[in-house]
Amino acid sequence: MRAILCDVGPRDGLQNEPDVLAPAVRAELVDRLAAAGLPRVEAVSFVRDDAVPQMAGAEEVVAALEPRAGTELSGLVLNERGYERLAATALDRVNCTLAATETFNEQNGNASLADAAARVERILEAADRPTTVTISVAFGCPFEGPVEPASVDVLVERMRAAGAGEIVLADTIGVATPTKVRGLVEQTAAEGFHGHNTRNTGYANALAALEGGARILDASIGGLGGCPYAPKATGNVATEDLVYLLEGEGVETGVDLEALIEVSEWLEGVLGRRLEGQLYRAGPFPIAATPEATSASTSALE
Repeated sequence: MRAILCDVGPRDGLQNEPDVLAPAVRAELVDRLAAAGLPRVEAVSFVRDDAVPQMAGAEEVVAALEPRAGTELSGLVLNERGYERLAATALDRVNCTLAATETFNEQNGNASLADAAARVERILEAADRPTTVTISVAFGCPFEGPVEPASVDVLVERMRAAGAGEIVLADTIGVATPTKVRGLVEQTAAEGFHGHNTRNTGYANALAALEGGARILDASIGGLGGCPYAPKATGNVATEDLVYLLEGEGVETGVDLEALIEVSEWLEGVLGRRLEGQLYRAGPFPIAATPEATSASTSALE
């Protein structure tokens, strides 16, 4: 089995940081992730600078990127204006998003659920490149509570009918558990899953999504991220931790884990704080112990 990992750190990760990184630094992060072998990176979002200042200068970020074979670069859009901006760039994929609940759409996109769905349909009709539709708060909403699977199913079918190339179900506030994730992925035949580790279920949910038939998994370098419009929605699944888990379970990712750890180490220095991920601090477990390590362990026990 092979999974397609999409690192959303440059977008979903950085948008919740208190510091605003320069476009050149954000572009370097994208380039480093691509060099580590990530098959997909969500590089930017095209939103108003005053709404999410961390994403200001999206066009500058894209212009500074180094093309790299094997990595697809995407951008997130919430409305037609955002899509127009993306369409003027060389990004490979457009990621549209809308929420599964009325209130979250109003808070996150200043639109009703009906209006949000309609404008995503218009973007899909106009899109000149591959498309993904991410349905946020698919498992639970901070304003409305648990979300009925049937309502998500209806929304998924509507987006498919409008021409969505992929559907990703997002556990935006990290309330899902594996059985619910597996069940909703199976029910909707969603191609992808975007999990948060807010309540420490994100990694188990990612495996459950694969069991349910998903093949695309979103994650964020170092575990950065959260939605600024979702209270307490901290803690994306850390990309390097997820790669370690998947590879250990026999799921191929094509990602260079050592290189990915180096990206987290670099990013820790950029942000000036410890990241939420575990693996970049603990290190990967060696396949076989070296003679030196075995000798040191034996000496320590004596």
